[in-house]
Amino acid sequence: MSFSQTISVLYRKYPLLRISVFIVAIALIIALISLVTIETRQVPEITSISPAVGTAGDIMTISGTHFGEKQGTSDYVEVGGSRITSNGYLHWSDKQIRIILPTNIQDGLVIVRTKNGQSKPGFFANTADIPVLVPPDTQTSLPVISSVSPSSGSYGTLITISGTNFGTIRGNAFVKFTANRDDADQTTMSSSSTEDKQGEFDLQYITANENNYDYEYWSDSEIRVRIPDGAASGPLSVNTEKGESNVSQIDIHLPAGTKSYTSRRTYLLQLSEEIENLDSKNPTTVTMRVPRPIVNASQPMAEMTECNPQPVIPDYKNTIIHQIELVRATGRKMRFSQNFVVSTYSVQTAINPSRVRPFSEKKRLLYLAATQPDNLILSRNPEIMAAAKEIIGKESNPYKQVKLIFDYMLKQFEVYARSRRSNESILDTLKKKRGDAYDCTVLFTSLVRSLNIPCLPISGILVDSDLKAQPHWWTEFYIENFGWVPVDIALAKDALEYKAFKKPENPSEFYFGNLDGQHIAFSRGWNEVKPALINSKVVQRQKSYAFQSIWEESSAGKVNYSTLWNDPVVLGIY
Repeated sequence: MSFSQTISVLYRKYPLLRISVFIVAIALIIALISLVTIETRQVPEITSISPAVGTAGDIMTISGTHFGEKQGTSDYVEVGGSRITSNGYLHWSDKQIRIILPTNIQDGLVIVRTKNGQSKPGFFANTADIPVLVPPDTQTSLPVISSVSPSSGSYGTLITISGTNFGTIRGNAFVKFTANRDDADQTTMSSSSTEDKQGEFDLQYITANENNYDYEYWSDSEIRVRIPDGAASGPLSVNTEKGESNVSQIDIHLPAGTKSYTSRRTYLLQLSEEIENLDSKNPTTVTMRVPRPIVNASQPMAEMTECNPQPVIPDYKNTIIHQIELVRATGRKMRFSQNFVVSTYSVQTAINPSRVRPFSEKKRLLYLAATQPDNLILSRNPEIMAAAKEIIGKESNPYKQVKLIFDYMLKQFEVYARSRRSNESILDTLKKKRGDAYDCTVLFTSLVRSLNIPCLPISGILVDSDLKAQPHWWTEFYIENFGWVPVDIALAKDALEYKAFKKPENPSEFYFGNLDGQHIAFSRGWNEVKPALINSKVVQRQKSYAFQSIWEESSAGKVNYSTLWNDPVVLGIY
């Protein structure tokens, strides 16, 4: 018997089999019909919406396909979560729908819904909900200068600027003066950390320097500011986040002599540090503080152009802060690098000592800050004070007093050609009458300060004609109504292994009151940095290119790692 005959006999013999076959056949037919229906169902599709940005009352055109030739009872458009009511439809066809946007229209998705399904959404934005940038009313927001009094003065003279819209607090606002530079008619590269904090570094201008305590009072209608060192006669203005004020003229004269800033040089510097995790079983946080070049009258631009990796804080108390977890760096070395563009000027002074007067404003913040002892300068040590008094004798002229100390050290002291890693104090330097550039700078500053003459030690690098850089230290002292005067004991002694671009004919005369543009400063005075971690281990670097209390610190606990701080490298000069 064949297979078909067997099936036929079974089909006739068993009624239940006949019922089962019938049910399966019906199910297959229904499934086939459903599949065809799904395949042929035309879901609406939106291709464009116009306008995509509009407001109540606008006519919106929705273009696309499969909307249906006419609107069914279950067909509708939804905009921003709200259905358009029946009286809002102007036209409905298979490829286009036009509606009137209602008064309560909101931003959101645009959906077309028909009996065949829901379209993928478009998007509509309500013009009324879009923030509009309102142009500032320059008549009421720009700072305006009405008067400057006095209209003339010297470096350090306190002037009062009256007007409106200066702001209740200074914030990032500043007062801009004409600069005393030999190339002051030029503009150079953009910088975010230069004197002109609103964009390009403009050689024509110089701002009042907060590090010299030039700003004494700031309100919306009055500013009291001191004429900054490095300014020249010409226009001044007030700059706020709203813009720049009108200009006012000021005349600047120096009764004690002349000062000029010439021969600009621009350097490309790189600072780098390396840290290697040798043994860090416990999580350990290491914070590194990399010194930044300063900004002042003779070094008006110091811009960081590259930093790798990105720092935690790019500028805090003139340092770049990096922070890492050593547990994440097990078995590998990390390198940190920072590139800077720094511009410097040579400083030249010609001073008439007979016109120099003792400091009269002894409550001035600059005077108080630059005459007090600190962790570096021992200006109240009895031995230092006695030595200074013995050197100057009965001389009362501040300029002549400083010159006597300079001449004494130049004649009596031996200056080492290279920096020495020594634990000797400056009292040892005073007794033995010998030391390196660091020792002589700190001692000279201490002697001058002990006479209540404002004086700052400067730390940085010295760049020779081969573009080799070495840590170096020099000094600046302050003459009232004249400003800062540079002194470099080591170069005046002609004691260093150093190739100048153009060596002065008489170094001992030149480096008292003058400075070449091969000095790049990182610190003016002692930078007291507070620890960031509780019970941390602090690392200090003695006789380095910056004066600061903390270079790195690690969290408490047992840890073994090593760091290498490289001296700055000069990559180029232009």
